[in-house]
Order: sequence, then C-alpha cells, then structure tokens
Amino acid sequence: MFNKRNYILKLSVLAIFIAIFSLSGTANAGFFYFGEEILKTSAPNSQKTANFNAQNIQLLASSLNYESTGSNGGGDITIVNNNSLLPDSGPLGTIADIEDQTGSDQISIYVVREGDSLSQIASMFNVSVNTIVWSNDIDRGSKIVPGQTLVILPISGVKYEVKKGDTVKSIAKKLNSDVDEIIKFNDLPASGQLAEGQTIIVPNGEIAPALAAKPGLKSSPVRGANGPSYAGYYIRPIVAGRKSQGLHGYNGVDLADSCGTPVMASASGDVIINRSGGWNGGYGNYVVVSHSNGTQTLYSHLSSSIVSAGWHVVRGQVIGYVGSTGKSTGCHLHFEVRGAKNPY
Repeated sequence: MFNKRNYILKLSVLAIFIAIFSLSGTANAGFFYFGEEILKTSAPNSQKTANFNAQNIQLLASSLNYESTGSNGGGDITIVNNNSLLPDSGPLGTIADIEDQTGSDQISIYVVREGDSLSQIASMFNVSVNTIVWSNDIDRGSKIVPGQTLVILPISGVKYEVKKGDTVKSIAKKLNSDVDEIIKFNDLPASGQLAEGQTIIVPNGEIAPALAAKPGLKSSPVRGANGPSYAGYYIRPIVAGRKSQGLHGYNGVDLADSCGTPVMASASGDVIINRSGGWNGGYGNYVVVSHSNGTQTLYSHLSSSIVSAGWHVVRGQVIGYVGSTGKSTGCHLHFEVRGAKNPY
C-alpha cells in the first residue's frame, strides 16, 4: 500500500542529497543510480525512465559559432545559442579575441590578453609583426601589455629589391613613400642603411607606369575597389573642396580643402577607432566608422576629431576637421571605403 508520508520523506532525503552534491560539484554514477531507484520504487504508477547516469548523461554541445558576436557580455564564459559554452578569453583560442575582423580589407581591433606576444597576434591575423609595430607606433624592444588596444591595418605596398647605390631616400622618392615610414616598417637602422640585394617593403608605395616593368619592383594594385555598390548610402564627407587624387591604397580618394573644414560621417555607424598623435601608419589623426551593411569608412590626416571610439554617429554628423597629419603634403581628407565601391 502506498504510504504518502514515507514517499514525501524519501523525496526530501533525495532533495537534500542533490543539494549537497550540487554545491560540492561532485557527482558519481552510484548517486544517480541511488536517486533513480528511490523514485522507481516509491512513486505510484511510475513508468520506466531512461537510464541516465554520470557516464551517459548528455553534455552541452561544442560551439560551432565562429562569429565574434557569439561571445559577448560579462564573465569568462558565455552561453551560445542556448546549447554551448564559449570562453571569452584568449590569447589564441577563441574568435572573441578578434573584435572587428570581417574581411581581408577590414581594419581590425585586438585587445591584448595576458601571455600574448606580437608574433602570436601577427599569426592570428595573418600579417607580419612589422605591420602591427608600424601601424601602432610601437618602439622596437618595448612590450605590449594586457588591455592595450592594437589596430591591425592590412596594408598595401611595393616589394622592392635594393640595387647598388640605392638609399632609403631615393627609394621613397621613386615610389612616392616616406623615409621614416620605410625605416620603421622594415626595422632598419636609424641611418637607413641598406644592403645590395636586400628585399624591403615600401608601405603604400606607388609605382609610376613607366617603372612598373622594371625588374625588382612588384606592385600591389588598389585593393577593395571592386566591392558592391551601395547607391545613395554614402554622402560626400566634406561639402566643398576638390578631388586631388583618385583611387589609391585601400580604395581611398583624397579630397582637398582648407585645414579646419568640417568632416562628416559619410553614413551612420559606430566609431571603432579614433587615433590621434603619432604616425599611425601614415594616417596621422584618423577615425574609422563601422556601418550596418558590413563596411567601414576611414577619415585620415585630420587636424583633430571630436568623437571617441564607441560612439554612434549619424550620417552628416561632424566627426572632425581637415588637416595635414601623418603622410600628407597639404590640407586634405583621405577618405576610404572598405568593403564597397568608393562613390567619390
């Protein structure tokens, strides 16, 4: 005969066991079997239950989510798609380390984690260590520290084999580059000393058509110019001025105007980079805005900016002012569209 009082007592004992084992984080097959037997022999009209124990109980599935947005929020572990766990920490194990890597032409942001090295980060983004050093104004020999934010600029440049009589100055003049930029990117001595037969990279170098056929010069074409077209999506970032240089580098154009001219966000989006002071890969003071259509716009050589990383800006909002910082020979805005055609 079913004894309700005994049944409730047994359930209470089982609940106590479950609470104790849950708090201690300890469970074993015998315990699950014991609890199962109590329920099977005590519950009225019970039916046969599935035989789950510590050896065959289902575990959470591994995450198949490779998107960086799959791991957001507080704490070290985040539930992904309600069925898996994804750690939020690096340095090399998770895509959460890479916050804004959306394509080969996209500018990425990386927050340094404990134990990171420049070589590990360079390998993660498939760039050279020099690319990271060059685009973040890092002095050779200095250490990166946890929490430091690094900008990963996928650069274009010219591969050049040094000939007898070449100097950094003559190469920079020939390829429309900058002496300091070449020295820093290639980790050359401060004097810029070169050796015949040495191969260097000339960042953002440009080869004149007459030189393109000469041996020792390998050009990188304009990148990103063949992306999709979003008619009407981007507005001109300055009201007046003139186009002083057509497409070059990463799908960029130069729009010349007097220093201090307001620069507007070409489309609504989130500011992901606001760098001021320093060379910054030749961009000088620059801002990068990420847009909802998966593209980025870059505004460089600014005299100053009036936004900060993390801000949301709307199309036409003033974000800075025309200047001549970085690799610049006069007041102008270098404007890039990464991921789509540049309408200007």
